[in-house]
Amino acid sequence: MLENSPKVSILLVTYNRSGLLARAVRSVLDQTFSDWELIIVDDSEGGETEAALQPFRARDKRIIYFHRERKGSIANASNFGLVRARGAYVAVLDDDDWWADQQKLAKQVKFLDEHPEYVGCGGGFIVVDERGVEKSRVLKPERDEDIRRSALLANPMANATTMFRVAAAREAGLNDETMPEFADWDFWLKMGLKGKLYNFSEYFM
Repeated sequence: MLENSPKVSILLVTYNRSGLLARAVRSVLDQTFSDWELIIVDDSEGGETEAALQPFRARDKRIIYFHRERKGSIANASNFGLVRARGAYVAVLDDDDWWADQQKLAKQVKFLDEHPEYVGCGGGFIVVDERGVEKSRVLKPERDEDIRRSALLANPMANATTMFRVAAAREAGLNDETMPEFADWDFWLKMGLKGKLYNFSEYFM
């Protein structure tokens, strides 16, 4: 990586959800691990999203914002951010989600630093309604062998809980922009060809 590059690039793709972004960004700012850049790829119409982000960008230069006049698919927008990522690791956060564990990044960086055979890791998530009332909790398979056993039945990785090695993602070809849906599932199948995967039995998102 380039000198003075952050350890982690956080990728947040958004489209016409300016009212939800503050919660997502605050959950990044609340992380105990601080060596990151937040890459926000905005395909929204109008200026509401940029206005909502301006107070955060004015305070924190780690937040990098791109507004694209021609919007694309989620896979296309994600790839736009990934090719600009300077970190060794990439963490994904969706615009309507937020991280529930302030140690999330720290735990995942430590895991990937200590386990070079793993190309990515994720965790569990909590489902809430529009009022924030908890509806359910979901844990994904933890061990690599269990992830592989179920990988063709359902996406074994909850995308907004994940962190992965950017070099492996680029070697895997990033996200397939020809897929109309399930590009994240396809991405993790390809990543599984590059190395091992792991899910923490903890609720990260």
